Amino acid sequence: MTHTRWSATKKPVTAIESDLAVYFAFHRKDTPPICDPAVQNRVEHAFALKDFTGKNEDQLLYYPVPETGRIKDKSKRILVLGLDPADVQKDISGFLETLRKRGGDIARVCEKTRAGALAVCMPQIPDIPMEGAAQALTEGIFLGDYRFGKYKQTSRKETDFSGIDAVTFSSDKKTASVRKGVEKGRIAAAAACTARDMANEPGNGWTPESFAEYARSLADTHGLSCTCLDKKEMEALGMGGILGVNQGSATPPCLVILAYDPGKQADTLLLVGKGLTFDTGGISIKPAAGMEEMKYDMCGGAAVLAAMSAVAVEKPNLRVVAMVPATDNMPGGSALRPEDIIRHVNQVTSEVVNTDAEGRLILADALAHGIQTFEPDCVVDIATLTGAVIIGLGHHHTGMVASSDALAQRLEAAGKEAGEPVWRLPLTEDYVKQIESKVADIKNTGGKPAGTITAAAYLSKFVGDTPWVHLDIAGTAWDFTEKSYIPKGPSGTGVRTFIHLTRSWKKWKSA
Repeated sequence: MTHTRWSATKKPVTAIESDLAVYFAFHRKDTPPICDPAVQNRVEHAFALKDFTGKNEDQLLYYPVPETGRIKDKSKRILVLGLDPADVQKDISGFLETLRKRGGDIARVCEKTRAGALAVCMPQIPDIPMEGAAQALTEGIFLGDYRFGKYKQTSRKETDFSGIDAVTFSSDKKTASVRKGVEKGRIAAAAACTARDMANEPGNGWTPESFAEYARSLADTHGLSCTCLDKKEMEALGMGGILGVNQGSATPPCLVILAYDPGKQADTLLLVGKGLTFDTGGISIKPAAGMEEMKYDMCGGAAVLAAMSAVAVEKPNLRVVAMVPATDNMPGGSALRPEDIIRHVNQVTSEVVNTDAEGRLILADALAHGIQTFEPDCVVDIATLTGAVIIGLGHHHTGMVASSDALAQRLEAAGKEAGEPVWRLPLTEDYVKQIESKVADIKNTGGKPAGTITAAAYLSKFVGDTPWVHLDIAGTAWDFTEKSYIPKGPSGTGVRTFIHLTRSWKKWKSA
C-alpha cells in the first residue's frame, strides 16, 4: 500500500465519492444497533430480518440505488460493520485489536469488490480516543491490503486487484486527532509490511548483503549511522559463532549495525534480530518436507530493521541500535560438524551438538559485541529460534524469556497494544545446567525438554548484567493466529511491538 493516499476530513461520507463507504453499527441487546442516520433504515431492516445484530463479526454490504428527488449517495457500495461497545469496558487494548480486525475486514471487502477508493465514517466510541481508533483502523486496512507479487510475471492477470488507492476518514469531531492516528498507523503498518516483503523473498533473493543494502539505504535517507562488518572483520574480532555457521556457505556473512541517536543523554535500547537467510540445518540437515519455509528464518532480522524505518521517521528520545547477524546455514564440505567446538567473541567456548541449533550461535556473538560496543541500558533479541516454542505456545503467543522483570513488563505491554501477545517462560539455574558441556564452557542444545528455555539459557551467557529480553517468534513469524489483517505466510510480527515500545519509552534509570 505504499501508493495509497490517506486523508481525514470533516465532510460526511455521503459527500465523498468512493467505491466503498464504511459505517459502524453498535450492538445493543434485543434492539436495533446504533448507527449513522445515513444507514439507519437499512440496518433496522436487516435487524428485523435477523440478518444483522451489530455484533463484532457482523457485516452488511449493499448497493445504493439513486431515488428520484433524493440527494444521490456518492458511494457505489455501502458496508456496515458491527461493533460491540461492551468490549471497551473489558479491555481497551482488546477493543483496539477488534478495530484492527475490522480494518482487515474492510481490506478483504475491497479486494472482493475491487474497490480502490475507500471512505470510512469514524466511529464515536466512549473511552476510546479518536487517535487510537484511527490508528487501529489504519493498521488493519493497511496490513489487510498487503500482497506480495514481485515474482508474478507471466501468471499475472489484468483483472488482479492491485490494492486500495485512497482512504478517506470522515469525522466531524477531532479531525486533527484522526490525522495523527492515521499517520501513526500508516508508519507502523508500512514497517510491518516491509518485514513481510523481506521474509517473502526467496533464499536467492534475500541474502546477508540484502540486509546490508537495506540498512545503508535507511541510513542514507534518514541520517542514521550504519556499519556492516564483513567476514575479515569478524575474523579479527573472533566471532566464532557467526563464522562457524557460515563455514559451509558460498555466500559470505555480514553483521549489520544500524543506529539512531538523538543525543541528549538518551537511554540506549539494543535490538538484535536473527538474520538466517536460509536454514538447511547444516550437517544436521532438516527433512526435505517443509524446508522451503526456512527462508523465513530471517524474520527476526527483518523485524528489527523494519522497526528502524519507523524509528528513523518518528525520532523518539531514545537511542536505538539494531543489529542483524546475517548468514545462511548450508551443509558444504567445510561446514560446521556436530562435536566441533567454537569460540565466541567474548571467549566463551561452545560444543556444537547439533548444527541445526545455529540461531543461538550467531545471536550470541551479536549480543556480546553489541553490549560491549554500545553499553545499552536494555537489550532485546528476537528470533525464529526453536520449534519447541510452537509445541508449547502454538501460533498464538510469542515466547519470552527475560532477565529483567521491568523490561519484560514493557515488552508485554507493547505486545498487547500491538496485538502481538507474548508469554513469559521461566529461566532458572536448573535450565542453565542443561547446557553444561563436559568439553567446553557450554553446549548449543540442552536436549528436547524445555528447548525454548535452554536456547535462551545459551543466550544468557552473552548479556552479562544488562537487562535482557529474548523473544522466540518461531510460532508467530508465520502461520500466526488467523486474523483478517494477517496474510498467509509471514506476519511481520515484532515490528509493531518494537514501535510501540519506542513510542512509549520512559527513562530507564528513573523507572
